[in-house]
Amino acid sequence: MFVSEFDYDLPPELIAQQPLAERDASRMMVLYRQTGEIIHSHFRELPNFLSPGDIVVFNDSKVIPARVWGKCQDREVDFLFIRQIAPRKWAVLCRPARKVIPGAKIIFPLGMEATVAEKGPEGQRILEFPTNRLLSWLYKVGYPPLPPYIKRQKANEALRKIDLTRYQTIFARKEGSIAAPTAGLHFTPRILKKLKEKGITTTRVTLHVGLATFQPVRVERVEDHQMLEEWYEISPRTASLINEGKKEGRAIVAVGTTVVRTLESAAEFQEGKVLLRPGRRITNLFIYPGYQFKIVDRLLTNFHLPRSTLLMLVAAFAGKEFILKAYQEAVNQKYRFFSYGDCMLIL
Repeated sequence: MFVSEFDYDLPPELIAQQPLAERDASRMMVLYRQTGEIIHSHFRELPNFLSPGDIVVFNDSKVIPARVWGKCQDREVDFLFIRQIAPRKWAVLCRPARKVIPGAKIIFPLGMEATVAEKGPEGQRILEFPTNRLLSWLYKVGYPPLPPYIKRQKANEALRKIDLTRYQTIFARKEGSIAAPTAGLHFTPRILKKLKEKGITTTRVTLHVGLATFQPVRVERVEDHQMLEEWYEISPRTASLINEGKKEGRAIVAVGTTVVRTLESAAEFQEGKVLLRPGRRITNLFIYPGYQFKIVDRLLTNFHLPRSTLLMLVAAFAGKEFILKAYQEAVNQKYRFFSYGDCMLIL
């Protein structure tokens, strides 16, 4: 299977640059896998497309303001803080990276300094800081790590404040992501209340979104791509709830591709039955057409980039031809694409 099979044309003006005034005002395309029917609706109608007893699963990971500008050898460099790898050491991506070499000093805002300790994999650098308490500093100086297709100027403080709130789900709890689980961005307390009133259960898992989620696919054949690792956690309560729900025939509704990967990574066979394992683990699960889903029955997701692993996952769930048809329909109907864009519900 070739990566080129997951390409499509997208007019640049359909890439959403800012969030809508209200989270739940986005459009929602509804796809019925069994019939091939496509319905155009709005996210506020989500409860009407789900059934009493369904279990809706969110990712409660919290995005950190991981983008900071610093100076290296008198040149301004854009840094993305990926993760802490040791006390006082963080893995980062930087652009431009040519002068960010081992031994170089980095001057950050508010007097923070760092030394480039070493080069890491995938173009990363390892920075060593004089303190282990960087999160509080990041919240003072950092910008949300928006994808590069959302254009922002560093000096735009007004947009920074908007993004700090809106590039975050309302149920975000556990810090650690460098990109938002964007399907969850549409939810509001109003929608959660309607789900509860209809008898729909909600629960949470955690997957800290890292480089794996948006790493480019550089190979020609899909099967040759290797996913990077990401950390996830499923509580015993959530695992028990989902296991009982599957036994009772209740639909498991994943809010976003990160939830899909979390649930499917933790699925295992026991005595001929599929069970969800609780615990904290890492995953490099790559889902593409041909994958047999074990836990997830429904999927709410945003529209994804061409040739991306996220698009391949959605194509595995709904069928490649059906998804490409739906994407063309979304372009024709001028849906808003990507992180701040509209969504689709696959039933």
